[in-house]
Amino acid sequence: MSSILTNTSAMVALQTMKSINAGLSKTQSEISTGKTVASAKDNAAVWAVSKVMESDVEGFKGISSSLSLGSSTVAVARQASETVTKLLTDMKGKIVAAQESNVDRSKIQTDVTALKKQIESVVGAAQFNGLNLVNGSNTSVDVLSSLDRSGSGVAASSITVTAQNLATGGYVANNVFSASTGGTISTAADTFVLSLDGAGGSDDITIADGTNAWKAGDSITMRIGDKSASYTVSASDVDSTGNTVPDMIAVGMKNAIDALKVDGLTVDFDSATPGQLTFTNDGTKDLSVSGQYKNAGSGGLGALSSVDVSTANGAKAALGSIETMLQTSISAAASFGSVEKRIGIQADFVTSLTDSLKAGIGTLVDTNMEEASARLQALQVQQQLSTQALSIANQQPQNLLSLFRG
Repeated sequence: MSSILTNTSAMVALQTMKSINAGLSKTQSEISTGKTVASAKDNAAVWAVSKVMESDVEGFKGISSSLSLGSSTVAVARQASETVTKLLTDMKGKIVAAQESNVDRSKIQTDVTALKKQIESVVGAAQFNGLNLVNGSNTSVDVLSSLDRSGSGVAASSITVTAQNLATGGYVANNVFSASTGGTISTAADTFVLSLDGAGGSDDITIADGTNAWKAGDSITMRIGDKSASYTVSASDVDSTGNTVPDMIAVGMKNAIDALKVDGLTVDFDSATPGQLTFTNDGTKDLSVSGQYKNAGSGGLGALSSVDVSTANGAKAALGSIETMLQTSISAAASFGSVEKRIGIQADFVTSLTDSLKAGIGTLVDTNMEEASARLQALQVQQQLSTQALSIANQQPQNLLSLFRG
């Protein structure tokens, strides 16, 4: 049945045209924006996921900057530690030379003093953006390294860089422990008694009973031959009135020396004489003994200020000190090198992770341009056909006039 009031064909053609035009508009938008999901109305679920991922990408960009800053800071500290190690090695050569009696120790001391000043200069200048990791002004610094997303939210994680104290201040002068043999335990089973004094002394060290003579964290280092033993005062070595207990410190030092297992050496403690140790050498070789006292708050290279090779005893004490300081600087450089490498690995990972996130976002929301181009051409042809179909449908009422012509 044909009706002059209702043109069904035109209605169908019009609806088809509207659908084609809507598809054409969407395809043109995808091509112009480059995204199939440009807003939440396109696909709410995919849009939401993509926005979370985009926020993570921005966060990781900040992390990359943090890692770059941290890497530069640690690199400066590592370079300073390596330079100090080189300078201490040079100083060791001077100190070894000073062990010889037929040398001009005063001239050697001049070189040693110059090296001291250079080390102080390096440690003081080793800062990046105001942060110095080797002068004792910091204990550690956290380098932002990652964002960890879980079901409960997002948490930031960091790489902790432990500072290394290569400062040269706060040290009590070294002492060669003098005895009847001038600091040497002879091969003739020579026995001498030395006392350990936390307050320091010219030749001997005596652990005193006086208030605050020692504090927790203070330490003694004794070098016997080519071996070193150390003891650090703990809170338990200080009684309720704030006085040190010399016997406890002496026993602690004795245990540390015994652990060295020096051939022929015995160390005896007599509780009748507070803080007193007796050294006996029953071996076949002479043993040179030197020692040093370190304040709790002193720098890792605190003994540097007391290195003096102008005398035989001073040269002997310096030989023990330089070994300890070398190990300190070497350990510092190794520590910084290890953490710098870790930061570099994390930086590479964050860069790769950021690229992966960007690729994932692109897979979710980016337009497939080849597909969109083909679809655009097809829709343009369909648009032309739908226009033609609508034109034909609109001609149908005209055809009804022929029914009424005579």
